[in-house]
Amino acid sequence: MGFEWFISRRYLKAKRRKGFISLISLISVAGVMVGVAALIVVLAVMTGFTAEFRDKILGINSHIVVQRPGVELIDYRTPAERIMNLPGVAGVTPYIYGQAMITGGLGGTGAIIRGIDPATVDNVLRLADYLEAGRAADLAPPAEGRRPPGVILGRELAELLGVELGERVKLISASGPLTPMGVLPRIKTCLVVGIFSSGIYEYDSSLAYLDLDTARDFLDLGAAVHGLEVRVHEINRADKIAQQISQTLGPGYSARDWMTMNRNIFTALALEKAALSVIMTLVVMVAAFNIVSTLIMVVMEKTRDIAILKAMGATDRSIMRIFMYEGLVIGSAGTALGVGVGLTICEILSRYHFIDLPEVYPISTLPVQVLPQDVALIALAAVVITFVATIYPSWRAARVDPAVALRYE
Repeated sequence: MGFEWFISRRYLKAKRRKGFISLISLISVAGVMVGVAALIVVLAVMTGFTAEFRDKILGINSHIVVQRPGVELIDYRTPAERIMNLPGVAGVTPYIYGQAMITGGLGGTGAIIRGIDPATVDNVLRLADYLEAGRAADLAPPAEGRRPPGVILGRELAELLGVELGERVKLISASGPLTPMGVLPRIKTCLVVGIFSSGIYEYDSSLAYLDLDTARDFLDLGAAVHGLEVRVHEINRADKIAQQISQTLGPGYSARDWMTMNRNIFTALALEKAALSVIMTLVVMVAAFNIVSTLIMVVMEKTRDIAILKAMGATDRSIMRIFMYEGLVIGSAGTALGVGVGLTICEILSRYHFIDLPEVYPISTLPVQVLPQDVALIALAAVVITFVATIYPSWRAARVDPAVALRYE
């Protein structure tokens, strides 16, 4: 770097009578630091919120849903075996969906009936992680027939019906047999064998899990199921594996991944994250303007010194480097401090959950997930912005005419 770096360091250390410029330099460093730290914290919180929300959704739902639109699956085991043989697939389970009225001690409400296979559901869904009581294996009635079939209710749904573990509820379906008196509703009594809480109100207030055979009998499906649910090892490759499933099973089958089924939600989260990133980047740009003003004041104060340096043989490029180095030091120092402060705040937020979120959110505390690539990108962007901010003041310094500057010396 030569003498340019040496002079830049001297200019950064202003004398006492020039302390105002040092104060402006410190303010510029603080501005970059605050902008970088805020951007790191905002991105970490948004990334954590998206990840938590995704995990909540994928805990109750599968990564891929395979169906034959308009047609039920009679022999589902054959396509299930073909799907399991594909690379990247972790598990396959059949499912049944239906709607019904469910009644308990405090009245009734509509519910989504979801038939699952207790033997394979844990390979696809994380229902066991959300169960507050009971287990999926208790859904099937015992062979002796001593009790009715089991049902697992969401916590909000159970409270709405006024039932607890071990109590009975009734399922009522309007699509019953046709008689001379009209269509008779189907009614099935079930025993509450489990209660789950996913943290998402829409699921906890409407879902009721039944054994696959119980759901078939209640909805009069015979031996059919509505489709297959698939879990993959890498959730980010779910769309590609869904395409492979469609190609493997052939025409008539439809495979939809979790990103497609929840596109609106995650698109909205991505847009919110992008908008907040732009806003926080503007904070860094404001700090960059402080660097511009700082360097311009330094150039005005050091006009005589610049003229002497040029008279001694310093080139315009060397003069530009002096002030570029000074601006880069200010920007780099602010960026380094900002990264440190931002990571510290993220660590505090993730370790000490002192910020509670309202009940409208599916999570109770502020989630934080720091991605190394985000931190690296923020630091690089801050350094680039501050470097660009040094170009104009450095160019002004290089244009100083020694004869004019030293005319009255």
